[in-house]
Amino acid sequence: MTDFPESNSLVINDRLAIPLAELEFRFAASSGPGGQHVNKAETKVVVLFDVAHSPSLNEWQRGRILTQLASRIDKDGVLAVMSQVHRSQHQNRAEALHRLQTLLAETLKVQKKRRPTKPSLASQERRHTAKKRRGEIKRGRGRDWLRDQ
Repeated sequence: MTDFPESNSLVINDRLAIPLAELEFRFAASSGPGGQHVNKAETKVVVLFDVAHSPSLNEWQRGRILTQLASRIDKDGVLAVMSQVHRSQHQNRAEALHRLQTLLAETLKVQKKRRPTKPSLASQERRHTAKKRRGEIKRGRGRDWLRDQ
């Protein structure tokens, strides 16, 4: 995992880098076990990114993020990514930035258009033969097996 705070921007892909100044960090006490440390330290990190008003995004990127991540964005257009897996705030901050980077990179990846294909004639024939064979097996399980003798 890359330690982002040394650079001044979060590189998402070759077309997008978000300055760290556009991100807001909030810290809170993590939940779960940890003894006395958990009661004193605010190690949970929440990274907030204002997608709706970010000058770094063009209109296509903004629209794509707002539609694809609609369930993760609040009514003001702010995307929140949280991390509390580590016991140190520094590691959780790097983890949250990494999660944000991965999430945005996956969202902005354009899927290739699927070209519909047809099964080959040989594969269709194999399927029909297998279906016929299976039907014969099932037909043989009928109640009329005593009359055949």
